[in-house]
Amino acid sequence: MNIHEYQAKDLLKQYGAPVAEGRIAASPHEAKAHAEALGGGPLVVKAQIHAGGRGKGGGIKLVKTLEELHAEADRMLGKPLVTPQTGPKGRIVRSVYVVKDTTIARELYLSLLVDRGSGRIAFIASTEGGVDIEKVAAETPEKIATLTIDPASGLSAFHGRAIASALKLEGVLAKQCASLVASLYKLFLDKDASLIEINPLVVTKEGNLVCLDAKMSFEDNALFRHPDIAALRDIHEEDPAEVEASKHDLSYVKLDGDIGCMVNGAGLAMATMDIIKLYGGEPANFLDVGGGATKERVTEAFKIILSDPNVKGVLVNIFGGIMRCDTIAEGIIAAAREVKLAIPLVVRLEGTNVALGKELLEKSGLAIIPADDLDDAAKKAVAAVKSAA
Repeated sequence: MNIHEYQAKDLLKQYGAPVAEGRIAASPHEAKAHAEALGGGPLVVKAQIHAGGRGKGGGIKLVKTLEELHAEADRMLGKPLVTPQTGPKGRIVRSVYVVKDTTIARELYLSLLVDRGSGRIAFIASTEGGVDIEKVAAETPEKIATLTIDPASGLSAFHGRAIASALKLEGVLAKQCASLVASLYKLFLDKDASLIEINPLVVTKEGNLVCLDAKMSFEDNALFRHPDIAALRDIHEEDPAEVEASKHDLSYVKLDGDIGCMVNGAGLAMATMDIIKLYGGEPANFLDVGGGATKERVTEAFKIILSDPNVKGVLVNIFGGIMRCDTIAEGIIAAAREVKLAIPLVVRLEGTNVALGKELLEKSGLAIIPADDLDDAAKKAVAAVKSAA
């Protein structure tokens, strides 16, 4: 789960990390009132959406007067902001963050994430912070330092010194960096984060470190332990189909293809998408109905897949272990009848009660294309969609 910058800054502040003073506003009038409370300009107006590259898209503006601030807030609010990470449609800006301007001497980069290779939390640091960090990673990776933390021993003073050295910070700044590293690590562990990114982390002209921007993501499966974090969720920033899927405990991610996929098990879902691409097709989604889905959940899953207008065919690939194939079949039949299915549907069932499941599908009267295995199912799904087109 992602959160907004202003929410991330509130968390940083709670853990003692240095952030510039700022306030959130949902209207130009409110933004102006906050600006007056902050003591007037110069200020920065920052559009709040779950995407990077806001500065490149015009979503971050420095203003010197209250009139400029009101005009920029009015320009942003209620309008789509297009950045390199939003796609051509952009995201609607529903709030702006009004922040005191910070005098910048240097821009740095610092983040924490889960390093899947080592199975550890890793700090990523670079002296080349700012809007083009992706370019730095691609063209000059030697300017990026990575430091993993052994979970058995945890964070030590050495890690803080090593990161300060990587960022070329000395003296008081190095001590500030070590303190920040400790705060970020504790926040990461306490809240089950999956990413904390400070870009840029700036050295001010006064000689202090300040977290000028912040991005945070949290592990969805751990949110039950953190109702305070779950309360920060903004469903306006999520795909409506993904929001609907979460209501039924379904793992759904929308993609750009035209073959809808309904699978049980994340590994099998990935394999299904891969083999669709192998035969020249494009998956329209990742959807894992889980190992113990009910007929009702399967029905909802099918309806969510078909809510995507790009879907021109559906491939159902189920290996019934805990989940019985007849339950899957009943859900498919119920959903197909409810939505009056008019696109190709390929179904591959295997496992518990497979014979009964296939019998239910065969007697349903629906135009279902049966498949013997995953390879056969992918071939038939790709062929059916191309033929229909």
